[in-house]
Amino acid sequence: MKASFRQQCDVAVIGAGAAGIAAARELTAAKLDVQLIEARSRPGGRALTEIHGGHALDLGCGWLHSADDNPYVGIAGDLGFTADKTPPPWQEMMSEDAFPSQDQAAFRSAQAKFYSRLEAAAQEPTDRPASDCLDQGAPWSALIDAVSTYVNGCELARLSAKDFDNYHDSEINYRITQGYGALIARLADDVPAIYDCPVSRIDHSGAMISVETARGALQARAIVIAVPTNILAREIIRFTPAIPSKLEAAAMLPLGIANKLYLAVEGPEELPDNGRIFGQIDRNDTGAYHLRPFGKPLIEGYFGGDCARGLEKDGLAAFSAFAIEEICGMLGNLWRNRLRPLAASAWANDPFALGSYSHAMPGHWDKRAVLASPVNNRLFFCRRGDIAALFFDSTRRT
Repeated sequence: MKASFRQQCDVAVIGAGAAGIAAARELTAAKLDVQLIEARSRPGGRALTEIHGGHALDLGCGWLHSADDNPYVGIAGDLGFTADKTPPPWQEMMSEDAFPSQDQAAFRSAQAKFYSRLEAAAQEPTDRPASDCLDQGAPWSALIDAVSTYVNGCELARLSAKDFDNYHDSEINYRITQGYGALIARLADDVPAIYDCPVSRIDHSGAMISVETARGALQARAIVIAVPTNILAREIIRFTPAIPSKLEAAAMLPLGIANKLYLAVEGPEELPDNGRIFGQIDRNDTGAYHLRPFGKPLIEGYFGGDCARGLEKDGLAAFSAFAIEEICGMLGNLWRNRLRPLAASAWANDPFALGSYSHAMPGHWDKRAVLASPVNNRLFFCRRGDIAALFFDSTRRT
C-alpha cells in the first residue's frame, strides 16, 4: 500500500523487491512500525509482470524453482494465484528439426558429466572457476557455457564452483499463470511503502540511524537493506561510518546479466506447445527460446552474459532482430514475417538494478555469509525473505 513519508519509524526497509517485501511483511506482522522505501515507482524489483497483447509477460524472474520447498507456492494459492505445474521445457526433448535427438542425447550426457565434475570440484579445499570443469574443446562445451548465462547471468569462467554447487535445486519448477511479478507486487499491498524515493546515504553513527532519501531524512532504530549487490558495490548508497567489508563482499557477488524477449507468433499451432530450441548449438553467444509458454501464441527468449550485455545497447530492436534470425535459422525462413516483437528487458541498464541476479566470483563463494551478517544488530542485509526472521529475532532481543 502506498503510504505517506514519515520522519521516524522502528524499521526502514530499503528496497521493495521480493526480499524487501518479505522482510517488511514479517516485521509489520510482528507489530513493528515499518516503512518500506523503494526507488522505483512500483514494487517488485526484478520481478516485473507487464501485459502485452492481453498476455501477462514476466520480464524478470518467472519460475518458482524448487517448488516443492518454495514458500511462494503456498502464498500464491492463498492469494488466489494459479501455479502452473507443467514441467519446464528444459526437462523435455526438443524439436527434432532444430536439434537432432542423437545430438540432444550427446549434449545431455556431456552436461551431466560437467555437473559431476563441478560437484567434485566444489568439495576441494580451494575454489576455482566453474569453467575448469568443462571438457575444453569438446563439442558441447560452448552450449553448456551458454546455459550458464541463462542460469547464472554469466559465463562459467566468472562463476565460483563452490557457490554454484551450494545452490539447492529439487528440479521441481512451477510458474504463476498471472505472472510472478504480479504476485510479488500483490504482496506489497499489505505493507506501508514509499515509492519514487531513492536512498542516498545511511548514517548509523548515532543512537538512531539516519536515512537520507529523495523525500527527506528519516530516522529508524534499525535498517533492512534489500538492494542489489551492484548498487552496494558502486556506493550508490553511501554509509557513515563506512562498511568496507560489506562493499567488498558485494563486489565479489556481482549481478550477472539475464534478459528476456517476447515475440508474438502468427499461426502458432505449427509450434510445439511448451517446446524449446536453442538459437545455435555450437557456441555460447546464443539465445534459448521457449515456444508457446502456457500454450500462448508467444515465444519467450532468454539471453545471458556477454551476449545479453551486447544486445542491451539497442534494446528491443536488437533483441528481436537477433532472435528472429536465430529462430529462422533453426525453424526455417517462413517464420520471418510471422514473428512480432512485444517486449524485452534490459536489467543492466536499469539504474536501480544494474543487473539480473547475483553470482559469486571464483574464490569468493564465502562472501555471501560476509554480506548477510548484521552490523551491530542494526544494519541487516536481506538477500532472501528468510533474513527477515533473523532480523526479528535480533531486534526482539535488543
